[in-house]
Amino acid sequence: MNSKKALLPKLVALDPLNPEPFLDLSRYADREHLLLASYAMHSSDSMGRLHPEQTHSYRAPFARDRDRILHSSAFRRLSGKMQVFTGEMGIYHRTRLTHTFEVASVARTMARVLRLNEDLTEALALMHDIGHPPFGHCGEDILSQCMNEVGGFSHNQFALVIVEQLEQRYASFPGLNLSRETLAGQDVRAHKAEAAVGRSPMLEVQIVDAADSIAYDAHDVDDALQMGLLSIDELSELAIIKRALTATTGRHGLLPKAQLRQLLVHELIDLQVGDLLGVALEQIRTFEGQTSSEVSDSGLRIRHSQTLASERAELESFLFDAVYRHERLIPVRKAAADRLEAMFHVLVKDPARLPLRFRTRAESNELPAVVGEYLAGMTDAFCDQQYRYAVESASGPLADW
Repeated sequence: MNSKKALLPKLVALDPLNPEPFLDLSRYADREHLLLASYAMHSSDSMGRLHPEQTHSYRAPFARDRDRILHSSAFRRLSGKMQVFTGEMGIYHRTRLTHTFEVASVARTMARVLRLNEDLTEALALMHDIGHPPFGHCGEDILSQCMNEVGGFSHNQFALVIVEQLEQRYASFPGLNLSRETLAGQDVRAHKAEAAVGRSPMLEVQIVDAADSIAYDAHDVDDALQMGLLSIDELSELAIIKRALTATTGRHGLLPKAQLRQLLVHELIDLQVGDLLGVALEQIRTFEGQTSSEVSDSGLRIRHSQTLASERAELESFLFDAVYRHERLIPVRKAAADRLEAMFHVLVKDPARLPLRFRTRAESNELPAVVGEYLAGMTDAFCDQQYRYAVESASGPLADW
């Protein structure tokens, strides 16, 4: 007999009055029942989709959402959108795509420890940045300024427009027809101020938001160090960096700068994730047996310890001044914003230059909003290419993305 096999628990039991197994791990509902906490969002509790579809025999609804996002055109375009630094400043730094994968990795880890729904968590993580325009936050800032008369621009809100309207991958309905919970999670990100009080978002939404912040801080430290915008000596004045450096050098001793940078970033992520999980496990201990909805009704919001929250705030304040306002970055961002603004005004003045799909949308939507959608969907390089056509060419529509 295989001793290892003999030690495995018997996960499929039979009801003596029913020849069918009552726990079948080939069924996703049974797997979720076995593996997920009561307070996780279970597929059986989903409110479904706007356009009803037949359920899949072995793929859970949130897994299908994840795959629809993964295969979308908007997701692929993230590879051509800057995170903080542009391609003019090197090729090492993160793009929106690599950042998204890092967020998904951190969020999945936390979901597994907290026994939350990993499929939903990953779907939310993969979707969280697909609404970002070209050129990072400077692109969003200038589009919001240009679109002021139609309510400004929000990349979180635009992500919903993409998945509900602009993606055209199915014959029966517009958009990706994602589950209502996946859409609701993104809607929370679009209305963060409202979500910060009263009923709390699903725990899966909260850990994606936390993973985004953790990954963002860590990889901005990595990119800034690699590009020479910061030194480890400068960063070592910060409490959280000092703590990460102490742990790293304590385990590995003196290291070459490149290796120290990489291990520092690893430790920085691990430190933050470990702290959040330690606090969260204590917070949710009393919610065993309650549903996801009941936890939201309670207003529970997972958080870091007070010490680490203070240290993270210090780091983020430092990065804002030392990196995001760095003298090498400001002129590059200003030039990119100027190009976007020029294109916006050209297209609002002459909407015939919009691609056919967007001219059609402009018939039932306000023109500045449609122009903003067109520009927001572009990659950095495509935007620069279309800018040359828009400014230097007197007529003819621009290309669709």
